Order: sequence, then structure tokens, then C-alpha cells
Amino acid sequence: MRQQDRSVAIRERLSPVAGAPLWCDALDFGLRGDGVTNDQPALSALVDRLGEGYAADSRARVIYCPPGIYSIRDAGTVWRSGVSLIGAGPGATRFVLSNEGNRADPTPLAFWTTVQHGADRDRHIADCTFADFEIDGSGVAMAEYSYLAKGLGLQYVVRGVFRNLYIHHTGATGLGCDFLQDSLIDGVVVVGCGRLDNGEEMGGAGIGIGIGGWGPVERCTISNCTTLGNGTNGIFLELQKPYWTPPRGYRIIGCHSQANRFGISDWGADGLIVSACTITGNLEAGFDVSANGTAGIAGRGGILTDCVIDRNVRDGISMGNTPGPYTIRGNRISGNGWYGYHQHSLGNGYEGPASDVVIDSNEFWDNGLDGIRVDRPMVDATVTNNRIRSNGRQCAPAATGSGESVRYGRRAVSDRAAVWTPDGHRGKLLRVGSRLALVVGNTEMELDLADLRPDAAIAWNEDVPPPGTRYELPAAAPVRAGFTVNAHFESAMVRGNRIWDNRDDPTQSYGMWISDRGACVSCRVEDNDLAGNVEGALRLDSQPVGGRWDRNHVEVD
Repeated sequence: MRQQDRSVAIRERLSPVAGAPLWCDALDFGLRGDGVTNDQPALSALVDRLGEGYAADSRARVIYCPPGIYSIRDAGTVWRSGVSLIGAGPGATRFVLSNEGNRADPTPLAFWTTVQHGADRDRHIADCTFADFEIDGSGVAMAEYSYLAKGLGLQYVVRGVFRNLYIHHTGATGLGCDFLQDSLIDGVVVVGCGRLDNGEEMGGAGIGIGIGGWGPVERCTISNCTTLGNGTNGIFLELQKPYWTPPRGYRIIGCHSQANRFGISDWGADGLIVSACTITGNLEAGFDVSANGTAGIAGRGGILTDCVIDRNVRDGISMGNTPGPYTIRGNRISGNGWYGYHQHSLGNGYEGPASDVVIDSNEFWDNGLDGIRVDRPMVDATVTNNRIRSNGRQCAPAATGSGESVRYGRRAVSDRAAVWTPDGHRGKLLRVGSRLALVVGNTEMELDLADLRPDAAIAWNEDVPPPGTRYELPAAAPVRAGFTVNAHFESAMVRGNRIWDNRDDPTQSYGMWISDRGACVSCRVEDNDLAGNVEGALRLDSQPVGGRWDRNHVEVD
């Protein structure tokens, strides 16, 4: 009898609590999915019901939303641990966010935050999966920008999974979840998010992850995601407090980031791994390491490897105010409007020299200005085994034009009287009176212009200029080298690089240039092939101090 009682007790303990099934069809619990009914109250009640069940028996629940359009209006849903939301696939299951009846509420689909709900390490969300649905945020409008106008906005998440989601046109970040432990973001497509961000507000990204809340290690992988035309970053990690330890454990693998302001950004991680990504057509920089984030702390110790970083409007890789180290290895860095790799100061963060940066075995080619440009002090850098060729494409002289031959479009300018060097104006700032636009490329008679901001329909900061208005294009930089040292550069190893120009119309002035503002101190510059540039192999406006220069090939046999 005692044995039988024990068995009954075990069965009762393993059964879900009454009224909180382990799996439920949303249509059986008050949601309609008809695109007309406000499904938010029913969703919120169901989440609370299942969340109470998880709290009672520690068994995770699943809400399945069949194909339909689920209108979520005027309030976000406060999420609960142990509750997963699953659809029938993007396009089939759609959550449409709007706030016509409550413009003060940013109306995310799901949120759980420190400020609003007291989220922290001890009050975290656990065992939640969001998968196989679409979030349309285009119906949310705000009198003032709110960083909470997200698709998903959860903080302090343990064992969270975000998979096969399509999130688009939210006012702030599309997937903006912070402090993710043992979590996965996989196969998420984020388009046109951050549309209410003017570029100076918090958030506004495709995928934005606040980091540091769990301490020195946060285990999270972002894989196979696509971010297109988002207001600030395609994907970024941002340390949230300046006194927190930059965490290790984040990986971004196999993602595509295009036409955002920044492609992928490291704003405060330690040891971020970015691998096998395509980062193209972004307006400010492809890959960005800086202290632009909330905490004013730049990333360090990261590894960027095996990526294609191509045709970004300004820099391919922008490295600013990191103390180092960082490793850039095995990437293709090509066709960017300004520099392939740019070490420079962005005004915030660490002010000392960047230490122990490794730039190894990369392909730098067809960039508008220098392949590698050092505008900020570096110590103990390693620049080895790179192929740096045919850069300096921004070579066309200053140009002006007006009259009947000149016509303007929203993203283009044509001058039938022009004979421009193809792509010779790439990366230049075009002026038409008070109107400004950035050139991304050109033919002999037409300029292609970059969008004013991501997901915009115009390149100009004002209206399209009238036909025939006079335009001005500045002169090209007089020196465009494969590798330029324009700051203090000490104890570096520069070895085994081949730096040359093999085009029929070469534009790379020198293999290596130390400018009058540069200082090459105690460096080892050995075994480099610098032959085959337009003006010469080396230009030394400042003579090297100490170190060793040996076995460099500087003349064509």
C-alpha cells in the first residue's frame, strides 16, 4: 500500500498544474489571429497562466500560434519564465504591433526589463523559445523616441532560443535582448528596424545585445542571421555599465549584415569571435570596434576571421579607442569607400596606444584610400602576410559642373559633359549648395550616391537639387598608400606582406608611407615585397628610429 501511494504521488507531481497545459493552441485560449481583434490581452493572460504553471512545477510550456495575423495593440506583453512562443513560420504566423490607442506605449511583442519589471540575475527569464514567426513593427509610432519600441526586449535570459524569426520595421531595435546566458540566436532576419532612431539615440539596431550583467562570462551564439537596412547597427554587443567586466563568450558566426549604419560592432566585449560573415554596403563602417556604446568601453581581445568586408561606404574595418589586443585574420577587405582597415581615435574610450593588434593574412584590395591606415598610436602590432593591392581608387581630380548636362535623382547624379575616371570619386562628399551626399561609385558620366540613412529612399540631406544646379567634388588625397603610418607606431612587426598595384590603371601611390606625422620606432620591417606601386615602394617623410629594416624588395627586376 505504501508503494502504491508513492507511485500516485510521483504521478501527481509530474503532471502539469491544473489549467496550465504543457502545449496549447493559442486559438483555444482566446486569441483570434484574424488581423482585426486585439490579441494582446488574451496573449498576456495566457502567458501569465502558463508562467504560473512553470513556477509551480518547473515544466516549460509552449504556446503555438497557427497561421494568421495576430494584432498586438497598445501594450507590450510582460513575459514569464518557462513560456515559449512558436508559430507556423514567418509569413504564416504574423504578429502586427501597433499603438494607435496609446501612443505613450512602445508596444513590444514581449519584454521583461530591469527598469520596468525588476529583472536581474535572481529574477531572470529562463527556458523560453521564440521561433517560426514574423513581427511587423511598422504600426508603432511615438511622440518621443523610446528604446523599448522593439520586437523582442528581454533582459537577463537563461537558456533562451530565438530561431527562424523575421522582424521588421520596429521603431527601435528589432531583437533587443540583454544579458543572455546559455542562449542562441539563429536564423533571424531583421530588416528596417530602428526607423524612429535619428542615429543619436540608444538602440535602433537589427540585433542589439546588452552585455555584462552576468559577469565575466556570458555564453551566447548569434549564427546564420541576416540584418538589412537597420538604423544603427546590423548586429552589436554593448557593455551596459562602465564598471562591469567586459564579458567573454559571445560568438557571431555565418551572418550577413548589409546597408545598416554599422555592419557588426563590438562596443565592449572581451574575446568576441566574428567568423565567416558577409559585411557589405554599410554606411559608416563594415566592422566597428569602438567606445560608442552606453558604457564608453571599446571591445578588446576579439578575433575577426574569414569574413568578406566589401563595398562599405566608408571604412571596411574601423578600429577606435580599444586598448587591444585584437586579431584580424584571413578576411577579404575590398571595395570600401575609404580605408580597408582604419586605426583611429573616435573621441571616446581608451586614450592610450592600442597594443598587440594582429593584422594577418588578409586580402586588401580596391579600397578608395589606403589599404591599412594607422591614425592612432599602436604598440607591438603585428602586420604579417597580407596581400595589399590596387587600393587608392579615389583618384579623380576635383570636378564641378552645371547647366543643361546636369541632372539629379534621389540616389544619383548625371553629367553628360563629364569624363570621370570610373570609381575615381568613390567615397567623396558631393556638394550642391547646402545639399550633401556621399558617392559610392561612378561611371564616366554618373555618380551613385549612398542613402542618407539606412532604409531611406534618398541620398540627400535636403530635397533633390533642381536640374542644372552647380555641383562640387573635392580633389583626391594626394598620397594613397597600401600601408600608411600616420601616428606613433612602436615595436611593431611588419613582415612578409606583398603590397603592389596590378591594374592597367594603377592608383596605389606607394607600398608603404610614413607621413610627417608618423613615427616608426623600434620596428622590424622585413621580407616585404613593395615593388610595383605608382610612385614608388617607400615614402619616408619621417625617418624610422631604431629597429631593423631588412630584405624588403623595393624594385622590379
